[in-house]
Amino acid sequence: MLGDARYFKNASCDQVFFLQGKAPKEIHTNLKETLGEHASSYVTVKNWGTQFNRGDFSTCFAPRQGRPKRVTTPEIIDQNHDVILEVRRISTKSIADQLGISCERVGSIIHEDLDMRLLTEKWVTKCLNADQNFKGARILRNIWKFFDAIQVISCRG
Repeated sequence: MLGDARYFKNASCDQVFFLQGKAPKEIHTNLKETLGEHASSYVTVKNWGTQFNRGDFSTCFAPRQGRPKRVTTPEIIDQNHDVILEVRRISTKSIADQLGISCERVGSIIHEDLDMRLLTEKWVTKCLNADQNFKGARILRNIWKFFDAIQVISCRG
């Protein structure tokens, strides 16, 4: 935050010197004498001079053009989840083709937003709720009983 305040102070000083008709080199020298190590670099002062020559005297950070960092809406997340629930053995490429988004975005939604992972070619949640835990434990107990019974039978024979 303090760096931003210095940025605006230096930019405002630069505006005043520019309006007085001084060259960027002279402006940078004056800033260095006044602010010492907190003065902006010569390249920054030169860039401000170019900006002011174009008639843009704003010292605020303007929004830049380009792609947004990430656009994931709740609707896209829900669509992703619905597709996965319909077909557990679906690939990220197939989901991306169906929804019209990139494979990277699909992977990010699956791993970060839905908290799922691929397990034996199926998408499953990383954490189970209490009911799922209980059901899984019951199934495992039945499997152990089955194998214990087989072991008892094979030991007798």
